[in-house]
Parts: sequence; structure tokens; C-alpha cells
Amino acid sequence: MATNARKRWWAGALAVVVSATMGAVVAAPGGAVAAPAPPGIVVDDGATQPVFSPAAAVQETVHVQSDIDSDADGVLDTITALVIRPEGTGPGLQVASIVKASPYWTVQTPAARSGQVVDPLVDPATHWSGWLDEYFVPRGYAVLEVEIAGTGTSEGCLSVGGASDVRSVAAVVDWLNGRTTATYADGSPAVASWSTGSVGMYGVSYDGTLASQLAETGIDGLETIVSVGGISSWYDYTRAQGIGYRDWATRYMQGFTSRWGNAESQLDCVTQYQGVGDGETQAGWDHGPFFVARDYRDDVDQVTASVFLVHGQRDDNVKTTQWGRYWDQLAAHDVPRRVYLHDGAHVDPFYNESKDPVGRWMDHWLYGIDNGVMDEPQATVERPDGTRVTEAVWPPVATTDTSLHLGPAGNGGAGSLTAAPVSGSQQFTSSTAVAETTMLASPGTAQGYRLAYLGPTLTSARRLSGAARIEVTFTPATASTPLTALLVHYTGGAYTRVVARGSLDAKNRNSLTTETPLTPGQQHTGTILLEPKDYVFPAGSQIGLVLTGNLYEFVHADSQAGQVTVALGASRAILPLAAAPAPACTDPAWAAASTYNTNDVVSHGGRRWRAQWWTQNQEPGTTGQFGVWVDLGAC
Repeated sequence: MATNARKRWWAGALAVVVSATMGAVVAAPGGAVAAPAPPGIVVDDGATQPVFSPAAAVQETVHVQSDIDSDADGVLDTITALVIRPEGTGPGLQVASIVKASPYWTVQTPAARSGQVVDPLVDPATHWSGWLDEYFVPRGYAVLEVEIAGTGTSEGCLSVGGASDVRSVAAVVDWLNGRTTATYADGSPAVASWSTGSVGMYGVSYDGTLASQLAETGIDGLETIVSVGGISSWYDYTRAQGIGYRDWATRYMQGFTSRWGNAESQLDCVTQYQGVGDGETQAGWDHGPFFVARDYRDDVDQVTASVFLVHGQRDDNVKTTQWGRYWDQLAAHDVPRRVYLHDGAHVDPFYNESKDPVGRWMDHWLYGIDNGVMDEPQATVERPDGTRVTEAVWPPVATTDTSLHLGPAGNGGAGSLTAAPVSGSQQFTSSTAVAETTMLASPGTAQGYRLAYLGPTLTSARRLSGAARIEVTFTPATASTPLTALLVHYTGGAYTRVVARGSLDAKNRNSLTTETPLTPGQQHTGTILLEPKDYVFPAGSQIGLVLTGNLYEFVHADSQAGQVTVALGASRAILPLAAAPAPACTDPAWAAASTYNTNDVVSHGGRRWRAQWWTQNQEPGTTGQFGVWVDLGAC
């Protein structure tokens, strides 16, 4: 059945199920009244309702036939999936499925895992430890947790972003649509007669990565994905522009197989796992075929599912480059999409927030419920103070590229950011021993290991929405150097926050696949791509830029790096900026008799205030610096 036809069918079927089964009681022989029949799916106010009993849910484990023999043993791999579905589901009551696929099911001791390699998540090796089954099963969904090839009890080899990963998940989607078979542990057939065939994927980090990877295939039945902190390019995950991120070892991806591949795969997949390491190092830190196969942005034109991206703006693990560059491709191909940018790190914000935004998204895309979700703002952005703004589109339509040229001392800095180019030059000598906090400190003092530039003090707020680019014209004294840039929020000469980072191996200034040697003493030009962010520089602050070579906490050091002379007039920062309007006093006015909970926002005395905990009869502006009310500024 075609995707749109399936959605239309289910939109009508839901109405029938609700009217026919809600509250039904079945008469038993002899006039006795039997137990209530399992309810049908109930929709109220545009959302499925929690009417199914979690305690009565059906739980089963199935082993799905895949189409891949990743361990080359002559037998197609079987993939393990654990299923929880509502009571009463079957041919007469079919439900949609939420799929979470992951490599993190291999049971190892903490000692066996510790110290080997840094992983995106912290050892979530227990099934049903998240919130998906608790939220969705009562609302009439099946939830599946899939052990990808070479992990848990699934057969085959883990490929770390490669073919066996995605084909593991595809096999389960195929099974849910009747295109492949599965068995129970005793060998008897497992048939998903309860499945509508409509599938949504949800996952955090690697699990969210698998969702994006499968979406790129355009597989029938996958209607939507929600990727939280997911990877869209394994090259961009482990490397900047031609230089490796410091947190990832040279053969990090091979190390991942030794940490999370199951015992059988460690014996059967020695050659395959060695191949992962050989592939990732084949081109050094440069781009190559191994990473082309692990880029899920290059075939976005094949994506037929809608995409909901969630990412932390402080995520230094799966950097914001992953969602930002993916978003650009989704927009270019008009894929139905939404984004939520929270101000946290590498976490799932829905553990501590309402799950309803995800629930309504799934309701619309898997059950065809006309709840207006696609008429709502496309982007939600959380600010550092906990407040949120929404945008009809992202980036906001008023955003334009603004050039700030590197200039001599000024604006209280050893260097300045100016609207017009100014001639001159400045130098730094790369160091492998200077911490980032030292790099950022005292921007008004010239330091040999970095250059610091400050813009004028802002008279009104400016909003950054997107990825900044730093064009640098430079003359190296050596044949190799990185160029590293930090976009910084300064207040009164002190740094408030590093907004975005980026690093370029100057030999890769023309190509990520082919190095072009530097000629010492000769002028070159390169562009450093910074991480995309949505951030407001408030009035009274300064936009700052720190430029250096090696930054050992961020990228692997280049031992050849030395002195670099930067041509000021020919170098500039290009920032996607817009004026940030001052918030209006549209929040409810504070009232002494009212009660307020955590994160409630009120207006009072011409300013906005946010409650940090429950409060009543405590006037904003009177509770002090550490009191219940946080001042969010004038309105």
C-alpha cells in the first residue's frame, strides 16, 4: 500500500476503532459479565490517549531474517528485536511501531568497558530502561528495541555506520511490513499480524544515527524519524577539516567494535573489524571512500520520511555540525522537518521534559491524525536562561551574512572586528601546551600563542543563527599548520561562553580529500567552518574571535606548526546575524496570590522573570541574586 494511502486508511480506521471499542463490555455465557475487552486506540484533542494497560502488554523476542551475511559464514544474519505491544493487538487491532535500534546491548562488565574508548552514551546496556515503552505502549503503539548486527544476541558483524548496521534495522522494518520472516527462540514462526506497517524511529546518539542512516535508503514503511544528538556524517564526527578531534583516537571506530561487538563477533569478525580500522585511517585525517559510505547527507533526495531533529547546543560529543549540515540538505530537498535546539549537552531532553511533542509528531505521521503539528513553528530554541523562542522557519528569515574584518588593536582588544577592511598584519606562534581557558582570557592583552579580536560593545542584541565562516589569509613559517577559531561571547573583557569552534588543517584548504602543501613564506587563504549555533549576543556584550593553531583540547596537535602571519584586511569573520528584538511584556503579570512552578515566566516592573522553583507571594526583584526569581531582562 502506498504511504499516503496507508495514512488515509488509518485516519479513517481510527474513527471506527474508537467508536466500536471504547468502553466495550462483552457478555459472558449464563448472563455473567466478562472482563472489559481490550480498548481500541483512543484519540482526544488530536492525540492518542493512554488507555492500554502497561501491565497487560504483550512482550516477545523475535529473530528476524536479514538479507546480509556480514560475518561471511555462508548464512544470512538473524537480527534480534524485543517487542512490547498493547494487549489485544493482532489482525483485528493493528498498531504502528516505534523502533529504537542500537549497538549498546552487549553485556560486558564495567571493568571490561572502562578506559578502552570514549562512547557517545554511558553504557545503556539494559533493555527497556528508557521512556519509549512507558509512554507509547499505553497510547496504542508497539515499541521495538533492535540489537544491530554483531551486538547483543544478533548474528554478524558490527560495521560502525556501514552496511550491516543499516541492513539490520531495514530487516526489522521489512518484517513489520511482511517482507521477511522471523522466528521465536523455539523456531516457530513470528508473524507481525498486529503491525500496520507504519514505523517511526527514535534514538539518541548512535541510535539516532541509525534512524538517519535508514531514512536515507527511502525504505517503504518508515514514515518518520526523531534523531536526538545523532550523527549524519562519521567524518564530521571524528574529524574537523582534515584534522582529527582530540577525543577520538586514530582507530577509534575499530576500537568501538572491540568494546561493543558481542563475543561471537570478536571471534568471527576479526577481518571485518580490522577493515574498519584500515578504512578510517586509509586517508589519514582526510576524507575518503570509507567516510563517503558513512555520510547520510549525500542522498537526502531519497528520504521519504519526515525528520524531527533534536540537538544540544552545548554538545561537544556529537557536535552541532551534525544536525546543521543535515538540516541544510533537508531544507534543500523540502523534506518535512522540525528542530528543537536545547541548551544542554549530549542528552535526551525528553527524559526530563514533556514527551508530548514527540507523541504528537508520531501520532500525525504514523496514524495520520490531523493535529496541526505541521502548522506549528518549525524550530524551537532554548536559551541559556531556560526561556524558549519559536520560529516559523529556521534560520529566521531576517538572518543575513555579516562580514566583520580582522583589524588592529581596538574595542578594548589586542585586535578588533571592523565593518571595513583595514591593512596590516599580526602573528602568532602555535603552541601545544596552552589550554582553551588561557586562550580566551584577557583578550585585550597580546599573547604570542593566539590572536584575539573584539567587536564594538553592542548597543542592541544580535542573534547568530547558522554556521559562521572565518576566511583567513595567512603566511606560514612552516609547511604544515592547523588554523583554529573560537567565536566567543565577551562581557566587560571576560569571556561568558564559547559559542562555536572550528579547525582546519591548512593543507586541506582546497579539498578534504587531497592535501595541497604549504609553501613557507608564501601567502595562502583558507576558510574555517564553525559549528552552527543559534545564540544571542545581548546588548552590552562584545562578539569576539580567537585565532590560533594547535588547540590540544579540541584537535590533535600538529608538531610542525609554527609561526603564522595573518593579513588583517584580507581576513574576515562571516556571521549569519540578525537583530534580536527585545522581548515584549507579553508574559502573564505576576500576582501575589498565584502559585508558580519551575520555569514559569512572568512580567513585573517592566522586566521578565523566571521561577527556579515553586513559589507564591514572593515578588520578583525582591528575592536577591540567589532567590527564586531570575531576571530575564527588560520588556
